[in-house]
Amino acid sequence: MEKKRILLIASYDGSLIRFRGDFIKSLVDNGFEVFTAAPGYTENFYEEIIALGATPLEFNLQRTGLNPFKDFKSILELKSLMKDHKIDLVFPYTVKPVIYGSMAANMCNVPVISLITGLGYAFTGLTAKARLLQRFNENLYKLSIRKNKVIIFQNKDDYQLFLDRKVISKQQKVDFVSGSGVNLKQFSFKEKDATDKVSFLLVARLIKEKGIALYMDAARILKAKYPKTEFHLIGIPETSPSAISIDEINELHEKGIIVFHGPQNNIPDHLKERDIFVLPSYYREGLPRTTLEACASGNPIITTDSVGCRESVKEGINGFLIEPQNLDALVKPMEFFITNPEKIKEMGINSRKYAEERFDVDIINNDLITLIKRELKM
Repeated sequence: MEKKRILLIASYDGSLIRFRGDFIKSLVDNGFEVFTAAPGYTENFYEEIIALGATPLEFNLQRTGLNPFKDFKSILELKSLMKDHKIDLVFPYTVKPVIYGSMAANMCNVPVISLITGLGYAFTGLTAKARLLQRFNENLYKLSIRKNKVIIFQNKDDYQLFLDRKVISKQQKVDFVSGSGVNLKQFSFKEKDATDKVSFLLVARLIKEKGIALYMDAARILKAKYPKTEFHLIGIPETSPSAISIDEINELHEKGIIVFHGPQNNIPDHLKERDIFVLPSYYREGLPRTTLEACASGNPIITTDSVGCRESVKEGINGFLIEPQNLDALVKPMEFFITNPEKIKEMGINSRKYAEERFDVDIINNDLITLIKRELKM
């Protein structure tokens, strides 16, 4: 029997490895011929895709902003890839790949299972530009995904928003997964020891919507009161309008208020070395990968009671949910762990249990592959 050909579409090459590497391997192991489409592969990621048993393909994509001519060119390039490689099913994720990948697939009559991984900046709606972009994206979603075989959501809030805004109808076939999952072997559990030097960690894009400024303000307050406490920050400097000033970050690093590591490839090691994971995001998340990785590693979680983020916390069991953009609400649970370090071990153990129950990447990937086989009538 000839192998079914699946095309995964991503907005950048690194996400194929970091967020979908285990999924690609599972597809290959289940007898699919896998192709990946992304703009501008680095040599390392290109080779890693091949090592997983897939075929990397390139197309041009403007990740941010709107340029109708460039965007239409992206759609035509994706259409050509689908026709040239005789693709049987398209699996796009993140905003532009879902919209443009679905449009291209519709032109070729290729079925699509799309994954909504969060609605991001455009649906945060904090500025006039964001609200305008939200309406524009809503119309593009309506136009592109109405023929999708299945639309997969990572949380019920995004699904409800799509219904409320009439992006999809109740007749549209949908499914749900608990994020992209986490590899429980790669992010192995390490029990936390209670000490008087409690350490916090935030890993995120260095933009305001991820709560970076709030975390730095909390560090200023708590470092003055508890000098032994450490506040670690990992992330890539951004050039977007909402980027956090790298000069401000470096200044706090030089003063010893935060420990800024810049971008890092060894996130599992950092999670094992730190005690509590913090993500004060008010970005429209799907289900943040970082909080899942922190759960698997045995870190208690402090994050916002907002879309996507709340899925990773059982309140008071493995962490705390806080009001978005509220400094006092963030400082309070951080101070709780500083003054009650014995709770770090207890809640960390609960985080790992929660990850094993709900976020195991093998379970999530098996569910996705079962769904794909069903839609392809295999």
